[in-house]
Amino acid sequence: MTNPEPQQPHQPTMLSFAGDLPNICSLAGLLCAVLGIYYAILGNFPVAIIGVLWAVLFDWADGIIARQMTGRTDHHRAFGGQLDSLIDIVSFGVFPAVFLLSYGKFSPWFLPGAFLIVATSAIRLSYFNIFGLIDDKTYMGLALDNNVIILAFVFLFEGFINHTVFSIILYALLMVFLVLNLAPVRTPKFAGKWFYVLMVYTLVLTVIYGWIVWNRG
Repeated sequence: MTNPEPQQPHQPTMLSFAGDLPNICSLAGLLCAVLGIYYAILGNFPVAIIGVLWAVLFDWADGIIARQMTGRTDHHRAFGGQLDSLIDIVSFGVFPAVFLLSYGKFSPWFLPGAFLIVATSAIRLSYFNIFGLIDDKTYMGLALDNNVIILAFVFLFEGFINHTVFSIILYALLMVFLVLNLAPVRTPKFAGKWFYVLMVYTLVLTVIYGWIVWNRG
């Protein structure tokens, strides 16, 4: 008589994770990033900036929600971490690359920079997935979300500078960011009360960029 085969452990479905609140928050951030990419391609850069700022806000919020929830399984935590990382490469890798290409009117000269931005994001996120934080409050290198937070502020001055000159400034700035993203230097992890600072920053810049769009229309 043959022994019965051991039963396989229950494997959850992919969609079973979709109702997890932190993952819903992560997907909301992905939606904002996709909208940002869409408007960047259309050349509506103020709206694109608004989209990616909200993507950052949701990216910070999903971690806060996850840490405050109880009863989440190891599968939920692992899935959420992977989902967050994959969304980050869209929000903070693909978005700035497309933004740069579009602002450079899709000139081939901007293609190497776009590739380096996405490649840097992939390298940094892969490294973080293996090694994580140096400690609870310290990253190795500049976190990717800081790139678009700073970009959103710098782009406020775009209207005062010649397009060609500003495209060079934008290109150079993004290249500086990628060096800092991969640099073996310690940078602080902004958390806790900094979330409320980010919320105010996002709301203020949303109003400012909304006003710019309104006046251009």
